Amino acid sequence: MGTFCSVIKFENLQEVKRLCHWGPIIALGVIAICSTMAMIDSVLWYWPLHTTGGSMNFIMLINWTVMILYNYFNAMFVGPGFVPLGWKPENSQDSMYLQYCKVCQAYKAPRSHHCRKCNRCVMKMDHHCPWINNCCGYQNHASFTLFLLLAPLGCIHAAFIFVMTMYTQLYNRLSFGWNTVKIDMSAARRDPLPIMPFGLAAFAATLFALGLALGTTIAVGMLFFIQMKIILRNKTSIESWIEEKAKDRIQYYQLDEVFVFPYDLGSRWKNFKQVFTWSGVPKGDGLDWPIREGCHPYSLTIEQLKQKADKRVRSVQYKVIEDYSGTCCPLNRGIKTFFTSPCTEEPRIRLQKGEFILATRGLRYWLYGDKILDDSIKEDVSRIRGWFPRNCVEKCPCDAETDQAPEGEKKNR
Repeated sequence: MGTFCSVIKFENLQEVKRLCHWGPIIALGVIAICSTMAMIDSVLWYWPLHTTGGSMNFIMLINWTVMILYNYFNAMFVGPGFVPLGWKPENSQDSMYLQYCKVCQAYKAPRSHHCRKCNRCVMKMDHHCPWINNCCGYQNHASFTLFLLLAPLGCIHAAFIFVMTMYTQLYNRLSFGWNTVKIDMSAARRDPLPIMPFGLAAFAATLFALGLALGTTIAVGMLFFIQMKIILRNKTSIESWIEEKAKDRIQYYQLDEVFVFPYDLGSRWKNFKQVFTWSGVPKGDGLDWPIREGCHPYSLTIEQLKQKADKRVRSVQYKVIEDYSGTCCPLNRGIKTFFTSPCTEEPRIRLQKGEFILATRGLRYWLYGDKILDDSIKEDVSRIRGWFPRNCVEKCPCDAETDQAPEGEKKNR
């Protein structure tokens, strides 16, 4: 029993470190502020001990908070599930259809991707979410999506309480100012309510909580809509992007082929059940997945290999002409560069004049690529890649003569 408790404590201590990040701190702070203010204001507006409606209102508030935190911590601490280190397919011949991860020393299972933040290959990776400081993937996709649903619903309830509290408090004060005698007579007929001051500070706190609740409802609600849209098609955010790049590749080379996403089972209900189950445990083992009829078991990974080869062909070499510190929104690179910084968790890379970069994709004012390292450094497993301002580099003469351009660059011309 003592050994079991020590193991649990050790694992919990390791996971508690996930809370020491700006994402969970802000997310839990918003939950705490909205929940606490909603409970305080509900006492002022609808005293829970006097009526059944007041009691139900208060119980619902507590219920929202508990369910939101339960799914939030599930998404954070359960995690997405990782491909076992050293994993390889049972049939050795299938390895030709898979990418190999040098960091994990394993093949990337179908639908898995390597996360630079987690430093592991994640099963059915959707994205790395800074708000839970963890990846969203195979094991926690359902909990993460339920959190995205419950948070806006709870915030809508809280926002209604904030509005009603401010309205009733202001109405009572104005009525008291116009007709003191009438208020005193009506107050004498009412049951005594708890005396809780609602001054300027309380009004400001309620107004601030209302802003947080409405902002969370809009932002998180949009994320929920996006997640449900891809879940009903049995995709992830990354797979949606791969599908778009597949269409772009076929159109770019004018190929006589059609890419069919293999994991869409043809029914929204079947796709829904791949993520949500009554037991809460997702179907399968995260490594093998059912595919639609007529598709190759590795058609998605084969497409990824094609895109990887195509990326090498279509990449453009640039030379660094000005130093770049690697800041997210550099002020010294111009107003347009500052305000169009890529909205992504992908890193920025520091540049020094004279270095060379192989750009693979780009925006109007930013490029994404890998540093071309010396032979002595190339043996290192890690790669130095990320975003950098376009005005820090110039095309090398050999690439300037070609009509090739990083992915996304031609569309911005």
